[in-house]
Amino acid sequence: MTERDDEHTRDEALEKIRWELTALARRARAIAGRAHPDLSLVSYSLLSHLDETGGCRAVDLADYFLLDKSTVSRQIAALERLGLVERHAGSAHARGQRLAPTEAGRELLDEAVRRRHGAITERLRDWSDDDLARFAGYLIRYNAAEE
Repeated sequence: MTERDDEHTRDEALEKIRWELTALARRARAIAGRAHPDLSLVSYSLLSHLDETGGCRAVDLADYFLLDKSTVSRQIAALERLGLVERHAGSAHARGQRLAPTEAGRELLDEAVRRRHGAITERLRDWSDDDLARFAGYLIRYNAAEE
């Protein structure tokens, strides 16, 4: 195999990876919609992060997700209208209000996680333990890479 053939093979592999990651992102958007018909992937992600962290400020969400503050503000307002997020007054020294999922928000996330776990388990049921371990390792490595 020549160097040019190697490059072509690598380019083909990278294109397949791009395509498959796009398909994965489409499924992630669909998961958010199944969790609640008015929930976008961004709002679902914000809600999920609030649950994982026990709550934080809107500015912290913007920093974490590399989003504009106005985008976070609109998404949080939508989550509040749906009764999935609530605001808590911060301490006298803290700036901004802490946002946290409501009980309804936590229940929605719990149900989404149960459904997602079932779907992943079913999709990978025929994979060997070694394949699962390698796949998990590759995903961790990919997600840990710098942008």
